[in-house]
Amino acid sequence: MQKTLLATAVACGLLVGLPFELAAQSAPTAQDEAQVQTLLAQLQALKASYAQQVRQLRELDMQVQALQAKLAGKTAPATLPAPGGTPPPAQVAQSTPPTDEGSRAGSTEQAEAARQEAPTRSLKDALQQEHALFDRKFTLENSVSYARYDRSQITLNGFLALDAIFLGNIAIEDVKSDSLTYNLAARYGVSPRLTLNLDVPYLYRKTVYQKGGAGGSAAAIAEQDTSGAGLGDVGLSANYKLFDETDARPDTVLTLGITAPTGQSPYGIDWKVLQRNDDQYISFAVPEKQPTGNGVWQANLGLSAVKTMDPAIVFANAGYIYSKSRDFGDINTDPETRNPGTVKLGNTYYFGAGVAFAFNERTSLSLSFSDRLSAKASLRYKGSSWSKVIGSDANAATFNMGVTHALSQHTTLVSMLGIGLTQDAPDFSLTFKVPYMF
Repeated sequence: MQKTLLATAVACGLLVGLPFELAAQSAPTAQDEAQVQTLLAQLQALKASYAQQVRQLRELDMQVQALQAKLAGKTAPATLPAPGGTPPPAQVAQSTPPTDEGSRAGSTEQAEAARQEAPTRSLKDALQQEHALFDRKFTLENSVSYARYDRSQITLNGFLALDAIFLGNIAIEDVKSDSLTYNLAARYGVSPRLTLNLDVPYLYRKTVYQKGGAGGSAAAIAEQDTSGAGLGDVGLSANYKLFDETDARPDTVLTLGITAPTGQSPYGIDWKVLQRNDDQYISFAVPEKQPTGNGVWQANLGLSAVKTMDPAIVFANAGYIYSKSRDFGDINTDPETRNPGTVKLGNTYYFGAGVAFAFNERTSLSLSFSDRLSAKASLRYKGSSWSKVIGSDANAATFNMGVTHALSQHTTLVSMLGIGLTQDAPDFSLTFKVPYMF
C-alpha cells in the first residue's frame, strides 16, 4: 500500500512539472527573434531582386527580338538554349509569374508594339514591290519581264447593199508583239524617311504585222516582222514618308520621279512600204525597227498607302504622269516625206489597290488591281496647229498576282503574273525580280 501511494505521488509530480519544462523549452529568446527578422529581411531582398531581374530579362528579350526582326525580318526568332542547360531569358520570363499586373500589362503592350513595328520578312518583301521600305540601307535589284500583245482589227472599204451584202474590200490587220525587258534598279535609304531610286532598263522588242486582203483578195495575207533592242528610258525617283502607321491612319509615302528619254524614240524611224493601192496610196507599211522608249521627258507624282491588318497588309496607290512636249525632225510615218513637228503625249492617271498575305516568315502572296488611263496624244506639224491623234488614248487595266520568297537573309525571289483586263493592256506579263539587300 505504501509503495502504491509513493508511485502515485511521483507520477503526479511528473505530470505537474512537465508543462513548466515544456514552456521553459519553447519560450523564444531575443536571439531567436533577431535571427528570424534577419532571415525575413534577406528573403524580402531576394524576392525584390529576383522580380527586378525577371523584368530586366523580359525587357532585354523583347529588345533582342525587335532587333532580330529588323535584321532578319522576323517577329518571333527562335532563341537558343544557354550553356549548361539554363533556359533562355524568354522561357524564364514566361515560367515566372509576374510580380504585379502593371508590369505584365506593360510587357504585353511593348510586345504588341514590337510586332506591329516589325512585320514579317515575307510581308516586307511584298511591301517593297508596292510601296517603299526605309529600313534597308541599300538594295540592288535585277529583274526580267516578258509581255505579250496580240491585237486584231478589221478594216472595211466599201458599202453595204440591201442592208445585208457588203461590197468592197475586207482587210484584217493583226499585230503581235513580244517584249523582253531587263531592269537594273538601285534603291538607297538616305534617312528613315527618304529613299532614292534609279531604274535602268534594257529592252528587246519583236513585232509581227499581218494584213489580210492583200491585192484585193481576202484570202491573201501579207506579213512582216521588225525588231529593236537597246537602252530604255532611265528613271530617277524619290520616296518620302509623310505619315507613320497608327491605329487610325495608314503608312503614307509620297513619290516624286522623272524619266529621261534615253531610249530609241518612236519618231523619226524610217518606214518600209509593203503594199500600195492602184492609186499608189500606201495600204501597208511597217517601221524598220522597234522603239525602246517614249521619246519625251516625263514627271511622276504618286501617293501610296499601306495598312497592316494582321496577318495581311492592304495597300493602295494613285498618281499622275505628266509628259512634256518635244520637237522632232520627222513625225510623219510616210517614208517618202519628211515633216518636222512637235509631239505631246497624253498625260496619264494611274491607280491600284491590293492585299498581301504571309504564308510564313519567308513566303507571301499578293493580289492587286492596277489601271492606267492615258489621254490622246497631240501632233503639231511645223507651221500648223495642234491635232489629236485618233486612237492614241488608252485604258490599260491589269490583274496582278505575285509571290515573294526569301532565299537567304539578303536575297529574295519575286515572281509576278499580270493578266490584261482591257484591250490596251498586255495579254499577260511575267516578271522575275531578285533584290539583294546590303
